[in-house]
Amino acid sequence: MGQTIRFGVSLDSELLEKFDKLCEERCYQTRSEAIRDLIRKELVQKEWEDEDREVTGTLTLVYDHEVSDLSQKMTKIQHKFLDVIITSLHVHIDHHNCMEVLILKGPVKRIKDVAQRLQATKGVKYGSLNLSTTGKDLV
Repeated sequence: MGQTIRFGVSLDSELLEKFDKLCEERCYQTRSEAIRDLIRKELVQKEWEDEDREVTGTLTLVYDHEVSDLSQKMTKIQHKFLDVIITSLHVHIDHHNCMEVLILKGPVKRIKDVAQRLQATKGVKYGSLNLSTTGKDLV
């Protein structure tokens, strides 16, 4: 971890008021902690611009398990991506709907590919890829 540097930020009073309200809602003890998190979030987004970079993420899928052959199709796709799928969690939401959460680690291009293929599978009602980081380059 590097040396802590103090710097000033000039903001419009209305923007600062909104930022302070956000800090309070999210339970930040200081503005500095909130600003650090905003910076980290942007740095993680930037990591995902390099298709060869190793990253982590989660893919959440909601689907109707009664759609013909959907489970088999999803399993077949997942087997092609065993190199980036670390684990999965399957939850029965109700009689028809299931949620599956995949934890992924690998090159951006490969993770985006498995996410797109699964989200586009007929019968998947909702899919969301949550971008994360290995944390190697974050302080």
